[in-house]
Amino acid sequence: MDALLILGGLLLILSGLVWLVMRAFSTSLLWGWGSLIPPITLIYVLRHWRTARNAVGLAALGVIPLVVGMVLMATQDAARLEAILSLRWLKEPPAAPAELQIRLYGELNGQPFSPQYAELVDGVLSLREGEDFFARREVKIRLPQTQPKAPVKLDVLPEDEGQLPEVEISWLLPEQDLPEARRLNKGYTLHLDLQVLPPNKLHGDFHLVLPPSFQTGLSGQLELFADRLRYKDGRLDTHFDSRETLTKVVEDHLQRRFATRLVQLAALPEVGFPADRLPLSVQAKVNGSEQRLELVLEKGSRGWQVQGDNYPTLAEARAVETAKPVAATEAAAPVVQVARPALDRRQRFSLPRLQRNPEQYRTLAMRVSKAGGGTVEGRFIGVDTDGSIRLSQQLGVGGGQASFSFKPEEIARIELLEP
Repeated sequence: MDALLILGGLLLILSGLVWLVMRAFSTSLLWGWGSLIPPITLIYVLRHWRTARNAVGLAALGVIPLVVGMVLMATQDAARLEAILSLRWLKEPPAAPAELQIRLYGELNGQPFSPQYAELVDGVLSLREGEDFFARREVKIRLPQTQPKAPVKLDVLPEDEGQLPEVEISWLLPEQDLPEARRLNKGYTLHLDLQVLPPNKLHGDFHLVLPPSFQTGLSGQLELFADRLRYKDGRLDTHFDSRETLTKVVEDHLQRRFATRLVQLAALPEVGFPADRLPLSVQAKVNGSEQRLELVLEKGSRGWQVQGDNYPTLAEARAVETAKPVAATEAAAPVVQVARPALDRRQRFSLPRLQRNPEQYRTLAMRVSKAGGGTVEGRFIGVDTDGSIRLSQQLGVGGGQASFSFKPEEIARIELLEP
């Protein structure tokens, strides 16, 4: 009721003012334009009271419901009236707090660079600016395999030699379809001092300076994700779209389904996001026995969950009881494993070899350089019937995935990034 009185009073006042301006124009064109200026409006009312009195009376009539409505609102909700009178409702609402606290300052390829997303996953540190399909500007640092996951402490100077991180910078111009990239393996300065920030973040100092020809330097405080999981109030956010989220959901489902914590889940197949329903073929070792299950994952109001999952919460006591006989069996029959030298498939990798034996390289990270310019990195999915190479790329910001297909004649160079 109080809001209606205030609104009604404002409408009457506005109508009276419009009527007053119309009366001024009917008197003369000069008085009409002058009445748009408040001091001259007052002069017009005093000089031509008989003409203006009806309009002034209508505006004065609107003051009555306006004052009554404001008094009622003050007695019932003083904070609401204060917010209206302070005009806070005209201001922009405060932006939601960022997931990552990134305070880096510098430039990339001579342009200001302010990344909004950062991650260190599978040994690749990525700093990304822009939320589009391709980043406007991006820095990738591939750390050596000998580098521990966390904490990360690394210093590189321009004169250093040996196994150093590979630094790649890329940028997307408005007239380009694919980003342009530059890579170097030495001759730069890098300082990393990243400490663990539970549950799945790293934070610390970051400093990168490339040779002058690259026009790239970045320094400050960095916070980044250590995996592609998200947490809210210390609990896993199952609404986030990533293969790691699905892995956690399936693992929890199998533990409750078989009433045991002894579940070793194999890598899930590649999936495409966004999606609301995903049928998956899952392989797992449960209590030492191999299991192959066909599951359907659905995304609803509670996030991702397995279809038909009505199994109760797993009791810790049951898990301990189940673990004891298994542990005893494993102790009684130790398995002797013969160490074999790891095979580095990057040494003899080529496009013809990939086309002949695609299963050997499935899900491995690759980089494709197109003959027309531009590079794309992603996980190898397979080879189409026409010989095209298919890659899948994880999108950092949105959590989804994108697929690319390259015909052999379009590929200038293809590299395998994992052994």
